[in-house]
Amino acid sequence: MAVKKNPAQRVEQLREQIRFHNYRYYVLDDPQIPDAEYDRLWRELQSLEEAHPELISADSPTQRIGAEPLNAFGDVRHEVPMLSLDNAFDDGELSEFDRRVRERLELDEVEYTAEPKLDGLAVSLLYEHGILLRGATRGDGSTGEDITQNVRTIHSVPLRLIGDGYPARLEVRGEVIISHAGFQALNERAQQQGQKLFANPRNAAAGSLRQLDPRVTARRPLEMYCYGVGLAAGGKLPQRHSEILQRLRGWGLRVYSGIECVSALQACIDYYRKLEQQRESLPFDIDGVVFKVDRLDLQQQLGFVARAPRWAIARKFPAQEELTRVIGIDVQVGRTGAITPVARLEPVFVGGVTVTNATLHNEDEVRRKDVHIGDTVIVRRAGDVIPEVVSVMADRRPENARAFVMPTRCPVCDSDIEKVEGEVVARCTGGLYCEAQRKEAIRHFASRRAMDIEGLGEKLVEQLVEHKLIDDVAGLYDLDVESLAGLERMGEKSARNLIAALEKSKQTTLDRFLYSLGIREVGDATARSLARDFGDLGPLIDATEERLESIPDIGPVVAKHIVHFFQQPHNIEVIEKLRNARVSWPVTEKAAHQPLQGHTYVLTGSLSVMTRDEARHRLQQLGAKVSGSVSSKTTAVIAGEKPGSKLAKAESLGVAVLSEQDLLQLLEQ
Repeated sequence: MAVKKNPAQRVEQLREQIRFHNYRYYVLDDPQIPDAEYDRLWRELQSLEEAHPELISADSPTQRIGAEPLNAFGDVRHEVPMLSLDNAFDDGELSEFDRRVRERLELDEVEYTAEPKLDGLAVSLLYEHGILLRGATRGDGSTGEDITQNVRTIHSVPLRLIGDGYPARLEVRGEVIISHAGFQALNERAQQQGQKLFANPRNAAAGSLRQLDPRVTARRPLEMYCYGVGLAAGGKLPQRHSEILQRLRGWGLRVYSGIECVSALQACIDYYRKLEQQRESLPFDIDGVVFKVDRLDLQQQLGFVARAPRWAIARKFPAQEELTRVIGIDVQVGRTGAITPVARLEPVFVGGVTVTNATLHNEDEVRRKDVHIGDTVIVRRAGDVIPEVVSVMADRRPENARAFVMPTRCPVCDSDIEKVEGEVVARCTGGLYCEAQRKEAIRHFASRRAMDIEGLGEKLVEQLVEHKLIDDVAGLYDLDVESLAGLERMGEKSARNLIAALEKSKQTTLDRFLYSLGIREVGDATARSLARDFGDLGPLIDATEERLESIPDIGPVVAKHIVHFFQQPHNIEVIEKLRNARVSWPVTEKAAHQPLQGHTYVLTGSLSVMTRDEARHRLQQLGAKVSGSVSSKTTAVIAGEKPGSKLAKAESLGVAVLSEQDLLQLLEQ
């Protein structure tokens, strides 16, 4: 019989397990347990600490967030100054650094550690007896700000070191960053909440660390990578910088895994070139490579000059932000019709290339950043990412600067540009005709729930458009075996199969045809409602917004999209070409009586007499709505064999449950 641990023992055991799994996840990037198991350990520890508050300690994993908001940050005097680095901007300056080092040391060759220069905020962590005591910013190098309560919220910062052998007082230095993925998620959340977007990951990281309320910092996706030690008292460290970094990793601190030891100048240049090529595939921003003399005794021999060490240098990448002038603002049309304002710039060299255009994202962003034609702006480019206008130098605005005016007609196809109230993006309404949207329109038209054209995949669509074999979706029905067989990976047999699939697709249903047109917000369910209500295409084309809004589940936004789509002559022209190609569907009379209109059903489990798709179709013919989720508004859940969680939810909400036999009786009645 297992002996039950007392609460204190179990709490300590759980803390050790969580620290270990944090180490596997944040330091080694090699988790051993799934998230669900980690959450279970966390909840058990949290429950025990709530039941036994006397067992709570500052280094417990549950205590990362707890401090009250501050009025201001206190000052921290660095016991060992946090010095900056000299920079090398080309191979010649790096060569001069290596020459000076070798001459001072009277050596023919020196070994360096080579590591990425992360673009974040330098931070110092002070541990006493393995427990995090304080976190501080670099500040001016001598004095920084006390940000202890904020660094405690960063999960890659251990509140307590693991293992043993660490000095009694250990000050670790590193960079706090936000990854590319974290930055994207942060800005998406800000946009959804109507908040100001961050300009770049570095600004986001710096602003997050300087929040007076740690609860705000805890919601930001901050990470930390350690790159050195400032103070080590009451213990010994290895005598090589590279070995110290390995020791830090062993104590649970995160260190970049791609750090290397290199000998001689050419190896330094090779590492720089390698990292320059990898730069855009890294999960975070870097702005160069740092080279440090690896042996600590040689570092001490070289010493310092002014505010920088003689034994280290940062070989910088080309600048990613520069100043230039906006000479015009055009708009581009994306593959889904999105209209994007683009600034035309006086050419400027940014991030290794000459930039002449930069995205302004959307009309609201142009207004928020207050970009005028003639303005001097800061432009940012990160590798292959499209350059963007970061901000405007308002004090340099000339008197003749002009505000941007969003066009009302698509510059590609001359269709109306539509912007629905409450939405950020404006769009071209010529979806079937607009050249910019051609590939996306064809891909959607051929998809399974639309015209279901077997064999017409994305790669083939690209070839058809790029070889100018079709101008719009109607052109699919003018293709022949000869023109198709000449395309890459086609051949005569594949070409004949596609022609047969195109011929078969001509016999369709009105709801599939409506869905294939790609009208905004008109999914397959809405298309079915429209087909059921109108019976044929003609009455729908002539329908007003008020008439459309009389149909259940069609609100003013969808109604406006439908009317705008059919108002575009180009779209009507394509539809007529499709009808001339003999695309057809059975015309149905609108049901005089739909007994299940206003009722909502949910299907779960497998049915024996008919498929769930058939049951859905039969219910919809009688006016019912068939939903994929259960709510208090659900009329009934129809449960077949082996029903899923929907049945349990229905029972918990008191929603009626029908058997397959009940369904058959309902349909017969």
